[in-house]
Amino acid sequence: MRAEGHTALLHTVGASNLGLMLHRICLADGVGLVNIVRRPEQVELLRSQGAEHVCDSSADSFVEDLTAALRATGATIAFDAIGGGELAGTLLSRMEKVASEQASQFSRYGSDTFKQVYIYGGLDRSPTTLHRDFGMAWSIGGWLLTPFLAKLGSEGAERLRRRVADEITTTFASRYGMRLSLEDAVDPDHVKRYAKVTTGDKALVTPHR
Repeated sequence: MRAEGHTALLHTVGASNLGLMLHRICLADGVGLVNIVRRPEQVELLRSQGAEHVCDSSADSFVEDLTAALRATGATIAFDAIGGGELAGTLLSRMEKVASEQASQFSRYGSDTFKQVYIYGGLDRSPTTLHRDFGMAWSIGGWLLTPFLAKLGSEGAERLRRRVADEITTTFASRYGMRLSLEDAVDPDHVKRYAKVTTGDKALVTPHR
């Protein structure tokens, strides 16, 4: 976000372990964050932890709620773990809507505000569908951690690793639905459970057990 000149961001799996970590980072660093979740109870979870902008994609008011959150934060970069379907295009469309409201004059090519969506997951395996209603100043790309760390350089990567190590029980703490030994991990009943893409029910494998 900072390297590319954005001032706030959006994340599409706000109630996940990663989403909660990002929420805590943004609170600590004073960064505006728009969280997207899939269920009402996930909205309550994030709000109970101090999140200001939480949008439920299952709500009838989702598009309006998302637009209002983008208007409040000015977020122009999104990290999307869903991947497929129309969500990435909706994010760009709503960013453009807010940017157009602030434009000083009309342009047939849309606003000059650059909008970026990075897809880093594939929870939805269907094709990514875009309806081109967001002007020409935009980009969609893939994002992976390892190439980013290589680009950042050894000093920058070490700084990030040190922060994770220092805050592993606070900012970067994770929730697990089950803890499994290696023997447990190949039990068919456990496999059926942890193979599901379910928020809050991740499995931690502890080989020493």
